[in-house]
Amino acid sequence: MSDIIRRDPRAEWIARNRLHPLHAAMQPVQHSWMGPNGIIRKNPHGIGFIGPNGIKRIDRSGAQQGGASKRSAAVEVQLPLHQVPAPAFYISVVPDMVGGRLSSHDRDLLGLAHQLAGKDGAVLAVVFGEHKENAFATAGVDRLLVLDGDEFSGYAPEQRVQGLRAVDNQFSPRHWLLPDSRTGGGELGRRFAAALGERPATRIWQVKDQACIGRAGAGLQDLARPVARLILAAVECAEPVSETRHEALPVELSTAIARSLSRIEDLGAVAVDPAAIPMAEAEFIFSGGNGVKDWALFHQTAVALGATEGASRVAVDDGFMARDRQVGASGTWVTARVYVAVGISGAIQHLQGIGACDKVVAINLDPGCDMIKRADLSVIGESAEILQALIAAVEAYRNEAKRDAA
Repeated sequence: MSDIIRRDPRAEWIARNRLHPLHAAMQPVQHSWMGPNGIIRKNPHGIGFIGPNGIKRIDRSGAQQGGASKRSAAVEVQLPLHQVPAPAFYISVVPDMVGGRLSSHDRDLLGLAHQLAGKDGAVLAVVFGEHKENAFATAGVDRLLVLDGDEFSGYAPEQRVQGLRAVDNQFSPRHWLLPDSRTGGGELGRRFAAALGERPATRIWQVKDQACIGRAGAGLQDLARPVARLILAAVECAEPVSETRHEALPVELSTAIARSLSRIEDLGAVAVDPAAIPMAEAEFIFSGGNGVKDWALFHQTAVALGATEGASRVAVDDGFMARDRQVGASGTWVTARVYVAVGISGAIQHLQGIGACDKVVAINLDPGCDMIKRADLSVIGESAEILQALIAAVEAYRNEAKRDAA
């Protein structure tokens, strides 16, 4: 036999493709290594690993599947604390906080602010109203200012501009960063820029070498300009903070905020049929696959949850769902905050389509399928029984809420 060592291109491709079922088997056993910034990194595929945000990670290599009883002790990663006792300047960030929590767009924005702040500056996050976020420290927030009050609730862009002007007068930030989004940041940033009399840099996707680069020409061209004081950044404008934790010290305004007489009356939220929401914009998707045997019960559960329905390619090909409901690389790429997969084994194309989803819940009979490995929460069992129990739990919760309101 020849002693020449030959490459296996297919094995190398599998080792690079994280979504391939044999990806974990092709990885060398490595429990820890030195990161590019000199920080010891842990193997996120280890059994019982706790991630940097304190979230317990399951074994995605498949070693725990099949009833394995031996589990190593959980190892908690303590990220280095980044402190700025006396900031030389501030970089202010106004996140959208959709649903009261930081979105992926907000975290990218905080990563960009961390780059602009450097070692001497501090990142100041300005949040309106009540929130449910408890991970400001790991997201890169050095100072947290919460502007709470009835005047900021609902759609109140003029009053929020007054609040931002008060923050600008007290802290004099070197830069203002807002998400250039349709959920409030884009409009608020442009209103704030008009109030300050400054020209904002919009649709920015990169800040480098004292220049910010934004999209132009219907997104087909890049426009470079000097770094502006007010930046409206697009998605993936920077890498989110992941290797440090910050203090997130609460701060307050020293002066009262002037109330403005709003020319816009907020009539409250309008109920929208979840079925009318485009898949790419849905926040809560209830998706069914080949494992769903009772589709009437599936539709009933989606209505009870108020979720937008989705489906795998197999369910669409079998005629159970319309083609525009297909999720995956060959269908629609979704970015839902919650994605529930019922009876979906997890083909590579489907996993690619839900790669940007925040939380994934899997209901399946097979504990070793790829969707179970991808999910943040898994329920192993017959889908019909689980869906019936889910409907009963939702109805009991709503009846209790009605009794408390009465």
